[in-house]
Formats: sequence, C-alpha cells, structure tokens
Amino acid sequence: MNSPLAQTAHTLTSKRGSWLVLGGIVVLVALLFGLLSGAGEDRPNETAPADSESTQAQKILDKFPEADKQSVMVVSSNEDGSELSADDQAELKKLGSSLGDSVGDESTETVTGPILSDDKQAALLMVPITVGLTNSDTAETVDDLRTAIADDPTASGLTDEGMSLLVTGGPAIGADIASAFNGADFTLLIVTIVIVALLLIITYRSPILWLLPLIVIGTADGLASTVTAAVGDWLDLQFDAGIISVLVFGAGANYALLFISRYREELRRFTDHRRALADAWTHTATTILASNLTVVLSLLSLVFAIIPGTRGLGITAAVGLLISAAAVLVALPPVLAICGKKMFWPFIPKAEESTDEEMTPAEAAAAGRATAPEGATARAGAAKPSIWRTIATRVVRKPGLHLGAGIVILGVMATGFIGSSIGLDQTEKFRVQSEPAQGLDVLADHFPPGESQPIWIVADTDHADEVADSVNDMNGVVRASAIEDTNIDGTSVTKIMVTGEYAPDSTKGLDLVEDIRGDVHAIDGADAQVGGAAATELDARDGNQKDFMTIVPMVLAISFIILLVILRAPIAAFTLLLVNVVSSAAAIGLGAFLSRTIFGQSALDAQVPILAFLFLVALGIDYSIFLAHRAKKESVLHGGRQGMVEAVAHTGGVITSAGIVLAGVFAALGMLPLMVLGQLGLIVGVGVLVDTIIVRTIIVPSIFGLVGDKMWWPNKAITHFHERAASGAADGDEHSTHLLAEKEFADSGSGIHHGRH
Repeated sequence: MNSPLAQTAHTLTSKRGSWLVLGGIVVLVALLFGLLSGAGEDRPNETAPADSESTQAQKILDKFPEADKQSVMVVSSNEDGSELSADDQAELKKLGSSLGDSVGDESTETVTGPILSDDKQAALLMVPITVGLTNSDTAETVDDLRTAIADDPTASGLTDEGMSLLVTGGPAIGADIASAFNGADFTLLIVTIVIVALLLIITYRSPILWLLPLIVIGTADGLASTVTAAVGDWLDLQFDAGIISVLVFGAGANYALLFISRYREELRRFTDHRRALADAWTHTATTILASNLTVVLSLLSLVFAIIPGTRGLGITAAVGLLISAAAVLVALPPVLAICGKKMFWPFIPKAEESTDEEMTPAEAAAAGRATAPEGATARAGAAKPSIWRTIATRVVRKPGLHLGAGIVILGVMATGFIGSSIGLDQTEKFRVQSEPAQGLDVLADHFPPGESQPIWIVADTDHADEVADSVNDMNGVVRASAIEDTNIDGTSVTKIMVTGEYAPDSTKGLDLVEDIRGDVHAIDGADAQVGGAAATELDARDGNQKDFMTIVPMVLAISFIILLVILRAPIAAFTLLLVNVVSSAAAIGLGAFLSRTIFGQSALDAQVPILAFLFLVALGIDYSIFLAHRAKKESVLHGGRQGMVEAVAHTGGVITSAGIVLAGVFAALGMLPLMVLGQLGLIVGVGVLVDTIIVRTIIVPSIFGLVGDKMWWPNKAITHFHERAASGAADGDEHSTHLLAEKEFADSGSGIHHGRH
C-alpha cells in the first residue's frame, strides 16, 4: 500500500476518501460550469489556410465599401421544362419588387432581374442581402427571404402554376450549413446516449450498473463542451463540437469498460468490494493513462495543421479527452465504492476464495493458484474455456494460414479506393439534397455554371483593365469585368468579377482557377490575387493534402514512441504500429466503397482522410496497448505464443465490447447533415470494428504466433523462457520458475507497474 498508485486507489475507494473526493469533484464541476457559462460564441468557419491566396484575397474584398452586401439568387423554372412566357417574366419582375421591399433596407440595392437564360427555360432574380460575420448570422436573413417568398401572393400564384422558386448562391449555402445544425447537436447527444446505454446494458447484463458510468461520462461530456468552448474563445479556434462529444463519450465508455471489467474480475478475488475496486484501479489506471496519452498527443499534433478547423479540433478534442479520462479515473471509482457491488445485480460477482489477507506466493501455490499476471481471475484449477481462448489457440496453432486470411481481408477492403477521389463539390456536401444544391443544379442546366459563384480578382487599379482583358482571352472564361474600385491603405485596388464556363468545384473549375492565377501573377505591378468560392475550395484541398503529409508522420512517431516506452520491445512496437497503419488504410478504403454505396458519393470530403487516419491509428493503438501489455506479462509465465493466447482470452471480451461501443458512438455522426461527418463516422465506425474483431483477434495473434518469443526482444524474461522453463522442470519446482520469471520481468522494466497478482 506504499506505492503512489496504491495510495491513490485507497483514497478514491475508502469509506471516507470516496465521499470526500466525490464531494470535491461536485464542487469543482459546479464552479467550472458557473465560471465558464456563456462561452462558445459563434465564429467564422474558414476552410482554407489563413495564409492562402483565397483567404488573403477575401481579406481585401472585405475592405471594399458595403462588403457585407451580397446577392442571393432566386432561380425560377417550370417543372415541365417549358419556356418562361412573357407573363411569367412579368410576374417574376413583380415578385422581385416585392422581395426588395420585404428583405431590403434603405441601403440595399433593388432586386435585379429577371435575367432570362439563353434557352428561356429559367430566370434569375438577384436579391442583395446583408450578410453577417458568421453563417448563423446570415441564416436569419436567408430565412426571412424564404419566408417572404412563401408568403408572397405572386410567388404562390407562380408555384401553383408549376414553377419552382429556389433560393441559392454562396450566402444561401453557408446559411443552410448553419441552419442544418440547429438542434443537431442535441439530437447527436441523445442518439449517442441511447447507443452507449444499450451497449452498456448488454455488456454488463445489469439494469442498474450501466447508469453509473453513463452519468459520469455524460457529466464529463457536458463539462468538456463548456471547457472546450471557453478554450476556443480564448485561443480563437474553429472546431466541430459534435466530433468532440463523440470522442468524449466513446473514449469514456472504453475506459469505463476496461476499469469495470477488471473490477468485476477482482470481486472474484476479494470479499471486500472496496479492496477489489482499489486493486482494479491500480491495475488499470496506468493503462488507461497511456492509452489516453496516445490519443491526446496525436490530437495535439494537429496544432501544426494549416486548416483552421483541423487545428482547432486537435486542441479542443485533446482537452475533451483529458476530461473524459479524469472522469473515469477520478470520479467513477468513488461512485462505484459508495454504491457497492450490488450494482452488478442480478449477476453479482462472488469471491471464489477468501483473500482478504494478502497471500504470499508460496501460500498461493499451496492453495493451487500460481501467482497470476495482470487481470487473471483467482481460480482453482485450469482456466475456464472461452470463445476467445478457442479462437486464439486455433490462430496461434496455424498462424501462417490465419495471417494470410487476414491479409486477404484487408486487401479486399483496400480495393475500395478504386474509383474514389478526394473533394466534394457544393452540391455534394449535404447528406440530403438541399434547396441551394437543387438551385445550383437548375442554374448549371440553363446558365454558365460559374454564374452561381464567380471568381473574384483583386488587383492594382492601374493594371485592372490589363488583368481583365488578359483573363477574358482565356479558355473557359465567359466574361471578366472590373466592377468596383476602392482605396485601401493608400493603394487603389479594383475588384474584378470572372464568370467561368465550369461548375466552381468541378475539376475543370478548379483547373481554371489555377490557370487564372498563373496568368494574372505574370502581370508585373498588378499584385493580383484570386479568390472566391472555387479558389477557396482549391486552397482547402491543397491545405488538407499538406496537413495529411505533415500530421501522419507525427502521429506514427508518437504512437511508436508510446508503444516502445510501454512494451520495451522494438520489434513488437513496430509490428503493432505497422498492422495498425495497414488496417487503418484498409478501413478508409472500405469506407470509401460504402460511401459510394450508401451515400452515392464517389469522392471523400477533403478533410476525411486525415481525420479518419488520425482517429483510427490513435484509437487502434489504444487496443494494442490493452492487448500487448497483457500479452507481455502472460508471456513471462507461458512463453510468447501461449502468452498471446492468454492475452486474447482475457482481453478479447472487453476489447470487442469497447470497439462496438466506440463504433456505435461514431455511427451517431451519421445523424448530422454534413457529408464530411457522415463519411467520418462511417469510416471510423467500420474501422474500429475491423480493428477489434479481425486485427486484434486474428492478425496480431498470428504474427506473434509466427515470431514467437523473439517478438519481445530484448526482454530476457521472455526470450529465455524455454531455457528457464526447462531448468525449472529439471529442478521439479514449477513455482520457483514462476517467481524467477516475475523477477526477471520486473527487472527488465515493463513500462507500467501493475502490482503483485
């Protein structure tokens, strides 16, 4: 009881300590909620790097007079595809005048239009509106416009005659993204709670026990939401709160499963539930901390990302996961200690033999129980057979066959990359078809596709005509014209609007932006910069690609170092990391295929690959730590191959349960309206299931079965196991062999101390 871990465990679980700790936590949480309430003001969601050309161009555009005035388009067309008659055009003009009175103000220009398409089958009304600093601010104005259209008698008459009126354009798209999240976070929270609750009930088989971790994790999620909002305000970060909530719930549930699973195991060793709880905490605390540290450090590597939303998510998600781990390690033990083991009803674990007085190794051997490694239940006689032991035994018995099968499965999954691409256009970013997306489709059918979101160029006024003339001569440009001059910091700058022939987010549309940049950058003295929606999308895709190339090596290095510190076995650490990378890549491939099948999208959002890889590798390392650390301790007593069998037998159930919980929580992201979150939830959810069911159960045991004791080099306690076992058998003292093995294991340094059992 003299070690810091044992002392902490005693404080958290003793009769007096548990009440004091829990009371202190309640006061601290209440203070944090009170002090940080009101944090989390809405802020712009920038998708391109801060130093990108599109962002710099937008900063200049924002300095033009009335830069907050932008046009929303009302696209009209007959549902039967017929031409718009003169009467239709007259009614549309009347509607335009009415809308100008309804949503305009004294400083707002009048509505322009109707602008008739060349085929006379569609027309545009250009409605100037005042946009806010954020999409949420603009959403209110766009909603007012839609309400005005719905309530207008002229509009009602046109729609009754079979004409569609769709509000679209850049401001409308941004507003719909903001509106789509109204109530979505609450829905996500409810769905997540339901998923976690159901899976915990199934896992614990108790109508009561599941409430305790759920209440603790739910409180942690609320606190994480408040704290991360404050951190976001303090550091001016952009991030998605929904992803953080999923991570907090998923990781918290995983930690709770590991801890309570060990608690139930210890209840079969000790009649005193507080001692069993303290022992379980001592055995699992450092494993949970190591697991949490892996994910937190991996997330913090995102601080080097150049995409604002990715960088902000890394910092705030790391804060959320620290709160999640603290909740399970500090708040959950006192709650369980106070409630007692009756919370396991109706399957209350019972001590198989009294161990309230600590037994020496000799006494344990005399009682028929060799000193067991971490997590082993106290039992007389042979281990009870389980499905996990059976599977692991068969895998290790024929490792080559099972490894080959596992590689084939991952290879088939990876073929999902075939036919996939990176980058969604504006009409694909919503999981369900939105009104702005429908309007863009109609617009593209009857007008130059670039009409909806023009390319903007800002250039020195003295060279503006030269820039416009040069761009007008380019292939793919419908027209380019200088429309406004202003003076910025003593320099005269001109805004040039360019309409392209291609859809802004299409491959040709993005190529056009690059061509225009190459053209205008060559004009000496113009200081031209190209911005607009298409330019922003181009810079965002390039930024995400750079982030992927920067962050991935850092995540791999962090994961390898942590595995190496914990296992003290370079071969094992490298093998586990390699398997993790391969399975993550295969999961992304399978996710790309399922995205085509389920969502009908042949492309992944530009942000999905880096976030999916980060979560899959970092969370997968969690399960590697759970399995490999147990395998190392078992290998000291049984040798490398049988040690892995024992590890799978003891951890298979909890790792699989944890994986199912985490996959279910990530699947809840599919409830949100944006395609990026739906794809991310799908890929990570499927990847976690593959990792826990196939990788940890088949592929990893088969590799360890092939390599054997050498996997744990330079640990002499394992690599010399057979020599030591033969010596012990010759001396006729099997128990002495166990003691010698444990001494060598301790001398070699396990990376994590777990006590004496």
